[in-house]
Order: sequence, then structure tokens, then C-alpha cells
Amino acid sequence: MKGRLYCVGLGPGDPELLTLKAARLIAGAGVVAYPALAGGASFARSIAAELIPAGAREIVMDVPMTVERGPAQAAYDTGAAEIAAALDRGLDVVCLCEGDPFFYGSFMYLFARLADRYAVEVVPGVTSVSACAARAGRPLVARNERLTVLPGPLPEAELRERVAGAEAVAIMKVGRHMAKIRGVFADLGLLDRATYVARVGLPDEVLCPLAEAPEAAPYFSMILMNKGGDPWL
Repeated sequence: MKGRLYCVGLGPGDPELLTLKAARLIAGAGVVAYPALAGGASFARSIAAELIPAGAREIVMDVPMTVERGPAQAAYDTGAAEIAAALDRGLDVVCLCEGDPFFYGSFMYLFARLADRYAVEVVPGVTSVSACAARAGRPLVARNERLTVLPGPLPEAELRERVAGAEAVAIMKVGRHMAKIRGVFADLGLLDRATYVARVGLPDEVLCPLAEAPEAAPYFSMILMNKGGDPWL
């Protein structure tokens, strides 16, 4: 019999935001797989470190953070092959994924490679959007409002058009795109409606108005904005 692949969403970084189901699966895992920056540490593993059993086998997928898709896709090919080998031996595998597996989650690339051959169960996690809104004390949407989620790397013209047409916005993956994004909000007269959150729930968390945000932003940062004031009041 083949093993079963579980993917657990770990949330944005605070280990206390893990679900009970995710914690149970990790604590009982015989094989644990997770991505890591090529040549560096794994953020995913650090979130779950206290739960991983001492004798568990660990499959580390070194994923390079490059604009070119080829190197990362090759890393997922290699990782999927190692996971498949364990599953073929009848071993269950628990894959760790930051945030939620199907919301900009890296696990979707493994899912595409393995779901047609193996039983897969996905355990959702707290998204960074939810965590940032909670820490900022800013409800995302109310009544019939629409939330638009945008990636920071979008071209400036497209980003401006989408923000201009949105009611409430969450911009993810700010990183090196901070100057462009802040300029778009300033041009649209929305700078005072936007909140910046970086590394939410971690010791070096930053929370402030976008106008006061630092010039250099980490990859794990987000901007939240609602044009309608406080429609929930």
C-alpha cells in the first residue's frame, strides 16, 4: 500500500497559530518534507521545530529564490521524487507549508506533481492576510465590499489600475517593490488609508502607516487598505 501525503499550513510564522490538526500530524510524522532557501535555513521548519519528532526523516527541498522559474521548478521536481519514493514504500509524509498551502503556497507545485498518483490531504493554515489584519486591528471587508489581493511584483501601471478600481486591497510580497507601491498609493491619494505590516507575529514585526514604512521591506511584508473608511461601524 502507498503512503498518504499530508500538507499542513503553518500560518505566517507564530507557532501558536498552528491548528490543532496541523500540530497533531507534525508530532506524529515519520517523514517530514519542507522547502528551504537554497543554501540556507527553512522558515517552514523553524515554525514547526518543536513539534517534529526526534527520529523523523527530513526531506529538505532547496528552492532558489530567483525570477527565472526553471531552477525552482527543478527543485520541486527533485523534492516530489523524494516524497514519491517514501510514499511508494508505504510511508506517510507530512509536508510543511508556510501560510496556507493553496493561497500563494509553495505546496501547490508539489500537489501538481503528486496528486494524480497518491492520496493527498491538505490542512489549511492561517493566511498572512488574516494575520496582518488582526495585528493591525483593521477589518478587511464588510457587508458587500470586495477584497482585492495583489502581488507586489505587478508592473506599476497594472498595479495602479487595480488599486484604483478596488474597494479594499491587500498587497503581498512587497519586498524590493516598496518604492513603486508607495508611489502608486501616493499618486492615488490613498497613502493615509494604507497600513504596512512586516513579519507579522515574529519578534522583529513592524506595524505602521504606509507613509512611515521603511524604504527597505522584507519579502514577508504586506500593505492593507480600505477606501470606505470604517464601513463596519
